[in-house]
Amino acid sequence: MVSFILPGNSATGGYDVANSLRFNSGSSDSLTRSTTAGNRTTWTFSTWFKRSKLGVLQSILEHDDANYFRIRITSGDVFEVFDSNGNNTWNWHGVLRDTSSWYSIILRGDSTDGTNNNRLRLYINGTLASANTVASISQNYTFSFNQGGTLQIGKRGSTDYLDGYLAETILIDGSALAPDQFGEFDEDSGIWKPIDVSGLTFGTRGFYLDFENSGSLGADVSGNGNNFTVNNLTSIDQSTDTCTNNFATGNPITSQAGSAQSNSLLTFSEGNLLMADNSETGIANFGLSSGKWFWEVKVIADQDGLIIGACNEHFNINAELGYNSPASATGAKAFGYYGGNGTATVSVDDGSGFGSYGSAIAVNNIVSVALDLDSADQSCTFYLNGSSQGALDITNLSSGESYFPAVGNWSVSDVSTSWNFGSPQYSESGGNSDGNGYGNFSMAVPSGYYALNTKNLAEYG
Repeated sequence: MVSFILPGNSATGGYDVANSLRFNSGSSDSLTRSTTAGNRTTWTFSTWFKRSKLGVLQSILEHDDANYFRIRITSGDVFEVFDSNGNNTWNWHGVLRDTSSWYSIILRGDSTDGTNNNRLRLYINGTLASANTVASISQNYTFSFNQGGTLQIGKRGSTDYLDGYLAETILIDGSALAPDQFGEFDEDSGIWKPIDVSGLTFGTRGFYLDFENSGSLGADVSGNGNNFTVNNLTSIDQSTDTCTNNFATGNPITSQAGSAQSNSLLTFSEGNLLMADNSETGIANFGLSSGKWFWEVKVIADQDGLIIGACNEHFNINAELGYNSPASATGAKAFGYYGGNGTATVSVDDGSGFGSYGSAIAVNNIVSVALDLDSADQSCTFYLNGSSQGALDITNLSSGESYFPAVGNWSVSDVSTSWNFGSPQYSESGGNSDGNGYGNFSMAVPSGYYALNTKNLAEYG
């Protein structure tokens, strides 16, 4: 079994990773550096990553010179390595389709090993992955990895750009290290978690990217000075969503009344925090059944059809967050604040419960959401640019059910919104965090309410 850091099941305690780097294919984000050759028979590459887009070929790393070496996720969502020196391919069983969790990937190259199957090994979340295709290479084979030429992270040439987050990205030059040099299984939960790697011997061409320096996102902190050039990435792409504190994002594989989403009216980008929506509802990947929670939504374009709120797992995304009652599914429940003219809905199955609420929402406005699922009188208070619009009574919705933050669209025009669960993809100068010090929000977080991340869920969810 492969252990995953799940949204509601994050290991606590121990080493904390402060930052990750968010890559977006639409803006051609990448890191590059020119290299000279290191040890090409023995090395280790390790990274943590969180996926944002599925079903497309995406490059994690490519080393390109006379030959090229590619570490990538295929369009079939499997992990694959290709070495053009002999056209050798390795791939492993298991699809990587969880966009809500962080994966640890450790690739261990050692062609000096006497057994072919051990010359390139992959560990996913600390567990040796089962190989599907294993290239037959000779002992002491010279990998195209760790050669001279150009080393690229997040792309291949000028294509196959990565969508997702990377953290703790490491090359060990000259040693094939076991997984326990990079992580450990939590003694209570069994979840694989990172450990402090700063004391490792990285080798001459090795590097350690921790992404903590917002002014130099490609800085190597191994001591080797093997820094990367930053391409189209800025300080706003530095995220606090990491493998030790996983934040909510939008869900690109939203369920649609029990079946997978199959149309293109809803698209996510920028680490699944920027949503373009035409007559549908997008939901987040964290379900909330208790606690007090806070998040924000910034309106980017066309606010007329916008509705911001939450829905349960039975809700059909074609129902537009309660407005289109014929599209609702049995058991569907939702509530929301309509931006076009100041209206609210608390809907149970049939879209009933409309009433006047708040002011109309405009482009560039920020709507803050404070959801109380703990009090006897459950409520949700929406704030427009920091001003309370009043508490919306949601007590007629079933307690104990999980509700997912959601943004819908009642019109045929595209609505674009940016979601802030604590680590926004837009420049936010508010600097307001919750009582545990998490998040960067526009308005002050009400006392007792918390950002949507796994550390807070473990304590209050």
